[in-house]
Amino acid sequence: MFKNHPKGLLAAALSNMGERFGYYIMNAVLTLFLCSKFGLADENATLIYSFFYSGIYVLSLIGGLIADRTRNYKGTIMTGLVIMATGYVVLSIPILATPQNSTWLLAVTCLALFLIAFGNGLFKGNLQAIVGQMYDNFEADAAKQGPEALKIAKDKRDSGFQIFYVFINIGGLIAPFIAPYLRAWWLGKHALKYNADLPALCHEYINEGANIAAEKLQNLQELVTAVGGTVTENLTDFCSTYLDVFNTGIHYSFIASVVAMLISLVIFIATKKIFPTPAKKEAAASVQYTAEEKAAMAKEIKQRMYALFAVLGIVIFFWFSFHQNGASLSLFARDFADTSTIAPEIWQAVNPFFVIVLTPIVMFIFGALAKKGKEISTPKKIAYGMGIAGLAFVFLAIYSYMQNYPSGEDFRNMSAAAKEGIKAGPWVLILTYFFLTVAELFISPLGLSFVSKVAPKSMLGLCQGLWLCATAIGNLMLWVGPVMYNAWPIWQCWVVFLAVCLVSMGVMWGMVKWLERVTK
Repeated sequence: MFKNHPKGLLAAALSNMGERFGYYIMNAVLTLFLCSKFGLADENATLIYSFFYSGIYVLSLIGGLIADRTRNYKGTIMTGLVIMATGYVVLSIPILATPQNSTWLLAVTCLALFLIAFGNGLFKGNLQAIVGQMYDNFEADAAKQGPEALKIAKDKRDSGFQIFYVFINIGGLIAPFIAPYLRAWWLGKHALKYNADLPALCHEYINEGANIAAEKLQNLQELVTAVGGTVTENLTDFCSTYLDVFNTGIHYSFIASVVAMLISLVIFIATKKIFPTPAKKEAAASVQYTAEEKAAMAKEIKQRMYALFAVLGIVIFFWFSFHQNGASLSLFARDFADTSTIAPEIWQAVNPFFVIVLTPIVMFIFGALAKKGKEISTPKKIAYGMGIAGLAFVFLAIYSYMQNYPSGEDFRNMSAAAKEGIKAGPWVLILTYFFLTVAELFISPLGLSFVSKVAPKSMLGLCQGLWLCATAIGNLMLWVGPVMYNAWPIWQCWVVFLAVCLVSMGVMWGMVKWLERVTK
């Protein structure tokens, strides 16, 4: 797989696996952990989630700026790994949240999330810059051997980044299994079982005591018996114990993230000598242009920037919809899916699995069409991607409507027996993530390609930064999904996301011919 590619590609991919491992653990557990740890409402937990994931992309701009200014890319990357590991160390400390300490403990948790986001910002873009420099050097060496060798080398760049992207998703495939495994192991050590509904009821009982609604008290008593506890007149002690044990298992999963970061750091330090350092930007040669030439250049740059902002506007809504995998879709997996055999966090492994499996297929299809002279332009691929993302929400909306699902909040208040009869099977989430992953493969890597094509040569770094900012803006809006999820019958929530995807696809199709002209 790595044959005829720069020798540092494998080392770079292995170095990045630790970061992806931690990223996918957080993607799988963060929203659900904040709810079970602190008793936060879904909307508040996903608001923190939104800011965290937005921060990862915004802080990548700062990380790139630091590396550019210091010219110390390798040092910046190593510092990022250490800072990320520090954030995970803080999260791994199991302290029981109580009404007395929740305020400062939540503040410490948010500080740890900031450290992880900041460390990610120092690490993420700069390692990709080093991989890009590998191929710059690879192509420069090939150019010395002649035009044919140069052409072959240039063709390797796209496949090299695809290999890099697929390989690092191996960490993402493994990570979501860690937290449920450790949590189930720790519960078992205390003769208890896992139940997704119980933490919220435990928090409610601790806060309200005898004032809790009769129906909720009955549900709580049934679940206490189901997980191996004993029903007593006062369940406060059991609820505190269950929450402590339940969340301690999740805390231990962050230790796995620390180990992954340290492994990545060791790999990077051991192999850093083979990594190049991105070259300094050379000063532009002084060239005299006529007034007409300057006006034409300015007009072209404006057209390119208009095109870029148009696509970024579409991409914002893709990430707003796609990253519901850690927001409303995680809540759906917790509430509406059968978790008796598969914990809700494990569903986050489906996306990286499909990335690994489907990327070669998508690349083959695009390559076959190109050979037949039917190559699909990048703007068209992005439009198709929005439509495919819409299919995921079409399916969810129809299924939820046919099942007559209420809002998430109303569903959680139903009796355990009533819920069991209508919970979704595994195939529902598998099919949903299939559509979303195919959409991701049409939009995410191809969007980066579009940015590199349309960006003026003097503004490449800025334009890549704008792509990250578009992702960040989409992530900032993630909290809207859980608000709708808990307020309306959930098929209406999925219809809103469907409408967002369809409108975005329609707008993109309306701009395709213009965008194709700009990128020629």
